[in-house]
Amino acid sequence: MVVEAGTRQQERVAGRVWTVRLDPDGRPSAGAVKLSCSRPACADQRVPGGAAAGRRAAIAHVNMHLAGIREGGGPRGTAWCACRAADCAWHTPDPVTARRGANPPEGAVRCGGPVVLAVHADRAGRLWRIAELCARCAAATPDSRVLDTAQPPPRPAPAEPGREPANRATAQEPAVGTAGPAAPVFSDQAPARDAGAAAPGAGDARLPGARRATPAAAPRRVRRWGKIAQRTVPHDLEPDVLRTELIELGDAFRAYQQRPEPDLALLAELHDRKARAFRLWADVGGDASLRHEAVRAEKAAQTTREMHANRGGPQPGGGPVVERLLTRQQAAHARAVLEYVAAHAPDPRAEVRLAVLMLTLRAARAGTGNVTGQDLSGWLSGSAEEVLERLVEADWVRLPGTVAEVMASRPEDPATVTVPALLPERTRPFGFGKTPRARISGWAQKAVGDRKLRKKKATAATRLLALYTAAHARADGGLGPAGDGGLDLERAAAFCDLRPDRIPAHVDLLLAADWLAEADTTGGRLHGRLAERTLPLGGLL
Repeated sequence: MVVEAGTRQQERVAGRVWTVRLDPDGRPSAGAVKLSCSRPACADQRVPGGAAAGRRAAIAHVNMHLAGIREGGGPRGTAWCACRAADCAWHTPDPVTARRGANPPEGAVRCGGPVVLAVHADRAGRLWRIAELCARCAAATPDSRVLDTAQPPPRPAPAEPGREPANRATAQEPAVGTAGPAAPVFSDQAPARDAGAAAPGAGDARLPGARRATPAAAPRRVRRWGKIAQRTVPHDLEPDVLRTELIELGDAFRAYQQRPEPDLALLAELHDRKARAFRLWADVGGDASLRHEAVRAEKAAQTTREMHANRGGPQPGGGPVVERLLTRQQAAHARAVLEYVAAHAPDPRAEVRLAVLMLTLRAARAGTGNVTGQDLSGWLSGSAEEVLERLVEADWVRLPGTVAEVMASRPEDPATVTVPALLPERTRPFGFGKTPRARISGWAQKAVGDRKLRKKKATAATRLLALYTAAHARADGGLGPAGDGGLDLERAAAFCDLRPDRIPAHVDLLLAADWLAEADTTGGRLHGRLAERTLPLGGLL
């Protein structure tokens, strides 16, 4: 009897193992992966298209082997457990033992149950393993899926006392597992099948449920992870709806960056969602930086919405779309620059004030700016050299050379002038950044250098009045705040270094140059509306 049992054990064969893995192929920028299989008959494959294409190819290769196993009769009931042959290194210890912090005693994990065909896919998506192993090891292996179960080998009928079996070879020959009604197919996209469910062809065999890698770990589909605003969303963030919203928002922002054309309305909506999500995240986690990020998102949403309304949105009254040079916030900064120039110009004359305005916009960020003789001549016509000398004498501006050298400078070699009051070590009078500075400077340059104003021989006072009216216009082109009845005539005259009774003559010049469509200076107020061609310069009061 002992000899027969030993012979039967020797007749058992080792469980088969197929290992499919993905590795980088060549330089990362090439975007290719190498697919290799442990079976000698399978040659290595080079798969272009990145990791996603490599995973699809690997799953197709796994399913090819599964189809071959199916055609060969499925898992073999006489096979030794392949996990046992690897010293049971594939599965984790018992959760109770792991929580106690002790290593399981030798022999605590024992093989048992029928032989099953299982597929293991690692969480990184780089290795797949098909194996014939016992049901107990399959249940203890995390991220393992049982696809088929072998029929156990038939046991020999008990012999009557003093009588041998009629066919000893038949009694000792194990039966190969029979195939079930459906072929096993593996896909990492389908929901994981419970390892405790009966596999096709398993009969009444019941398998223990597979353990998770850690007792508290949730299913993989729930524990999605993601990044947003250079932050990793914690996998255990609660409530779950907040974690899902943050992950989806990160994906949405990255998808928006890949769009061929911008959609400002969509971007504003994404910033609104981000602000709400980060504010809730700050309440949950108590992180002040998250609240700061929420405030930034709210400002970004407002700015984006204004850009959409100013440059691409419908105009009041259903008018045509106007491509604005400035956003509402940038226009507010432009009016702040006008007020600063009116208060800090070293000379109240209109020519000096115009030069101070344009040089201030060039040097607003760093205290220095580039200027050419052509710029100065375009702003001030015949008085440019005299005005520049006046500013140098007042130490309002410092030149890299003489006034004549600056006037002779060309666009390919501009002169760098310094405005001491705007140097970084002084108190900064303006709060706008690099991009708003450039846009406001371009706005002023476009207004001062207007072609029709040049044709009408507009003086510095007329150009200052044109800038003042554009900066204080509403979205529909009307001058002054809505319902306020135009602009104060005395304030407009003081900015242009004019007497109030001289304003009507300059207003008539603006009407002739098609800068204003209509105007009225009665009652101490300047009423009017920008012409259609100057609407893009409006300050959006």
